[in-house]
Amino acid sequence: MSRLVVVSNRVPLPDENGNPPPGGLAVAVHAALRESGGIWMGWSGKTTGEEEPTGLTTLEHGKISYVLTDLTQADLDEYYNGFANRVLWPIFHCRLDLAEYARQEMAGYFRVNRLFAERLVPMLEPDDVIWVHDYHLIPLAAELRKRGVKNRIGFFLHIPWPPADILTALPVYEIIMRDLAEYDLAGFQTDYDLDNFVGCLRREKWGDRTDKNTVHAFGHDFAAGAYPIGIETAEFARLAEKAGEASMVGEMEQSLNGSALMIGVDRLDYSKGISHRIDAFERYLTRNPEMAGKLTLLQVAPHSRSDVKEYLDMQAQVEAHCGRVNGAHGTIDWVPIRYVNQSLTRPVLSGLYRLAKVGLVTPLRDGMNLVAKEYIASQDPEDPGVLVLSRFAGAARELDGAVFINPYDTDQTAAAIGRALEMPLDERMARWRRMMDHLLKNDVGHWCRSFLDDLSEAPLHHAAT
Repeated sequence: MSRLVVVSNRVPLPDENGNPPPGGLAVAVHAALRESGGIWMGWSGKTTGEEEPTGLTTLEHGKISYVLTDLTQADLDEYYNGFANRVLWPIFHCRLDLAEYARQEMAGYFRVNRLFAERLVPMLEPDDVIWVHDYHLIPLAAELRKRGVKNRIGFFLHIPWPPADILTALPVYEIIMRDLAEYDLAGFQTDYDLDNFVGCLRREKWGDRTDKNTVHAFGHDFAAGAYPIGIETAEFARLAEKAGEASMVGEMEQSLNGSALMIGVDRLDYSKGISHRIDAFERYLTRNPEMAGKLTLLQVAPHSRSDVKEYLDMQAQVEAHCGRVNGAHGTIDWVPIRYVNQSLTRPVLSGLYRLAKVGLVTPLRDGMNLVAKEYIASQDPEDPGVLVLSRFAGAARELDGAVFINPYDTDQTAAAIGRALEMPLDERMARWRRMMDHLLKNDVGHWCRSFLDDLSEAPLHHAAT
């Protein structure tokens, strides 16, 4: 059986017993690695200052080797904080106004991908299957091919792929497109993302689909498909059922004094539409003054990329926004918005999801958004809440029982909040059941198996001759 070699920017290390950390991706990929044996390689999270990193750190757990490399401070600044998160992230999320292109940072991005390739090649065996994750490492297959690697290599993009008019604003977009075509399978979250990718090829006359799952571009065939990432659906449901055991959840329920709870859980990022959501909630309160004291929004927004100035500015903006709404609408015994700027454990989160009558998932653009799926998985089957979901989240392509909104339309989102709160039980149950059945069938294990099965059958255009 072929070994699996996984490469990602960071590596979710197991505990002392070899168990993966919580989170669907880590659990699914660890399960695949345990079955086949293999390597998970990535950045250690450490920097060496100005000195070039020497050697690799390898941790062995059973059949899995966790291989970690340090980076210099310049690598981190240019590859990660620079090109990946100041150029690729905003452009892929259709925010050209936030992209800050600098040639030095672009060079750092490709330099670190070369470093990863150089360090990975000596560890590879001829029949290894390589699975590369996300926008940080798009050039990795091209770098491996330059070094003679002919193994099957698959790539999965966790964030959206933009339309051609957006991508072509990227100064090195042709290189990025050519590098992605060096994989044997390019995986995207949704059919929309896949269509956008093919549209970029078609626009520049570089290639096109030859059938549903095969693309011909830059002189060869490779597979491309949509693989919507799932969650540990059954596990989230189990955690939510036991949520009463979490003291924080009980304290939250008691503190509500009978008022209804809405919840939003987002990494603090401009793509998540948090300010737009707060505006819509305020619009709802303004139009429904009788709801004062009867409805509370819990917004959980952990710190994100706290060393990037734009994210620090956003944190201050969201805090000010919440304060303004609370000052204008709150009373002595009721605060409309409870804002938590820290991470919560999965047992606590699942309990809060279950407690909430409405889940607000309103990103301006998102590759998938697993919060939407976690909210559905956590509901009480006898009295489920309602998911209000942005049509610009990848999850909207699957969760057809949600109440869909355009997050840019404040009035529409405010109206959707009212509709969700007033929805009768039989409709809530029917919508929830349809979505829950889909999530149970298409969990994160199914996502992992589907991708790897298709990679094993993809056209091997770099096979040895």
